[in-house]
Amino acid sequence: MNLTNATPGSLLREVARLYTRAQRVVADCCRTTSTQCYLLTELARSGPLPLSELGTRLSLEKSWVSRAVEGMVARGLVSKEPNPNDARSWLVTLTAEGERTCTELNQTLDTHAAELLSALNERERAAVESSLLLLLKALQADTAANCCLPPPMAHKEPRTNPSCR
Repeated sequence: MNLTNATPGSLLREVARLYTRAQRVVADCCRTTSTQCYLLTELARSGPLPLSELGTRLSLEKSWVSRAVEGMVARGLVSKEPNPNDARSWLVTLTAEGERTCTELNQTLDTHAAELLSALNERERAAVESSLLLLLKALQADTAANCCLPPPMAHKEPRTNPSCR
């Protein structure tokens, strides 16, 4: 990528692409696929969820979520029980082993992020952290970033968008 002519959008996409790639490599060390990593962290963040809502929140196809959840059930990371609020759906919950794995995963990813940021001097690190907080605030207010979340979690009312499941 030519950084001299880079636009803010292309820089952000390149940072997201490279950081996601690095996280996948690091997450693999915790014996989780990237899909399992996404599912574990979403369940840790939100608590038990119906299988369909889990897929919706992560914009993943139902078949991907079902396969990943079955693999995590087999490993003892989650339980899948009939949903007491909807007999037609399944409720997915982290087990104690799933919580431990998620904690280990977060610690591993945090350590990787700290190592990455340690390449910067103190002033640069502070600037990056401040910029990340500003970007997070903007993303939390962005309709596109929240289009697939149920209303209680979204910062704005989700819009009807054909790209949202």
